[in-house]
Amino acid sequence: MILKESQNNMQAVILAAGEGQRMLPLSKSRPKGMLPVANKPVIEHIIAEAKKAGINEFILVTGYKSDVLTHYFGDGTRFGIKIAYCHQENIQGTGAALRAVQDAVRQNFLVFNSDMLISAADILQLSQAETITIGVKEKDNPAGFGIVEEQNGKVSCIVEKPDSALSGLVNIGAYILNQHIFTAIDKTLLSSRGELELTQALQLLIDQGIPICCTALNSWQDISYPWDLLSANTNLLSHLVSGSQGIIEENVHIDGPCLIGAGSIIRSGSYITGPVIIGENCDIGPNCFIRPATSIGDNCRIGGSVEIKNSIIMRGSKIPHMNYVGDSIIGENCNLGAGTKIANIRFDKKPITISDTNTGLLKFGAVLGDDVQTGINVSINSGTLIGNQVNVWPYVVAHGHIPDNVQLRKKPL
Repeated sequence: MILKESQNNMQAVILAAGEGQRMLPLSKSRPKGMLPVANKPVIEHIIAEAKKAGINEFILVTGYKSDVLTHYFGDGTRFGIKIAYCHQENIQGTGAALRAVQDAVRQNFLVFNSDMLISAADILQLSQAETITIGVKEKDNPAGFGIVEEQNGKVSCIVEKPDSALSGLVNIGAYILNQHIFTAIDKTLLSSRGELELTQALQLLIDQGIPICCTALNSWQDISYPWDLLSANTNLLSHLVSGSQGIIEENVHIDGPCLIGAGSIIRSGSYITGPVIIGENCDIGPNCFIRPATSIGDNCRIGGSVEIKNSIIMRGSKIPHMNYVGDSIIGENCNLGAGTKIANIRFDKKPITISDTNTGLLKFGAVLGDDVQTGINVSINSGTLIGNQVNVWPYVVAHGHIPDNVQLRKKPL
C-alpha cells in the first residue's frame, strides 16, 4: 500500500458527472463544477492549483451535460496539461464515478470532487502521502458531510452524512488512492440512498485492517449551494492582481485591485472599488458603481446609475439602467429592465432562507437562472430563486421560488 511515485508522475481524477440539484437553477445547463467563480469554472481553479503542485495529467469523470466540459477543456493543451475523459453511464454515487476510471489510472492517483476550492499547497501535501489518505477539515457544523473518526492520524471510521455526528472532522472529497479501492468498490452494496458510496468502500478497507490515513487540509472551501459561490468568489478575488487589456476613459475612478479583460470599455464617470474582475468585451458605464467582490463575465453590459455589490454576473447578461444588484448571482444572458432592484436584506433583519434552506446569511439577494428577463420597475425580494427562461413583467414584486419558463405577471387589482 506504499505510494512510490512522485507527485509529478501522478494523475488527478476530478469527479464531475453529477448535476448538482442544490445548485439549481444554475446547474440546469451545466455541471455544477462548471459554474464560474472569479470568471472561471470551479474545475478550472482545481486544475490550476493542481498544476502548481506539479500535476499535469488529469482525468475528468463526465456524465451530466458532458459536452460542456469536453468543449471547454478539450485535451488540455490550452491549459498546458493533458486531459482525458471517462464517461459515467449511471449517475449512482461517487463509488460508481470512480469505477469509471479503473482502466485509465495508474497505481496511485489523486481524486477531487468538482464542487470545492483547494490550494496547491494542500494538493502537494496530499500527493506526498505514503498510504491511502483522506483529506479532512474540522468544521463547527458538520451536518450534511461525511464524518471521519481518527486516532493518531489513522481513520477508524468514515460515515457518509450521518443523522448525528460523533466528530467535527469532515471528509472534504479529496483523496489519494490506489488500485485497492476498486476491489473494495466491487464489494460495496448500494447505500440507503441507492448510491454506490466511495466512503463505504473505504470503510470496507478499514474493516479489512488496511491502514487509511487522514490529513488536515486548511484551504478547502465547499461549494454546495449558490451562496457558496459568492464566498468562493470573495476568497479568490482577495488574491486578485490588477491589470487591464481594455479601454478606460477619462474620469473613471478605480480604487483597489481591478482586472479588466480585452475588448472591454469602462466609460467616464464609472466608480469601481476592488477587488473586481471584468471579463472580455464588456461595456461598463457611464456613471455606474461597482463595489468589491464582484465578478462580471464576458460580453456583459453594466449601464448608467447601476450599482452592483458582491455579486457574480455571468456572461452575456445586461444590467443597463438604474438597477441595484447586491449579494446575488445572475445567470447567463439575463436582461434586467430599467429600475429593477434586488433586495439583499430581509425587512425584519432575520437570516435569509431560500427554498426552505436557511443560508445563515443576513445579507443575500437573489439567484437568477439563465435567460431571465425583467420589465421596468421590478422588485426582487431577498432570498428569491428565479428559474431559467423566466419573464418577470413590469412592476412585479418577485419572491420565493419561481420555476423555469414562467411568465410572472402582476395580478390585477
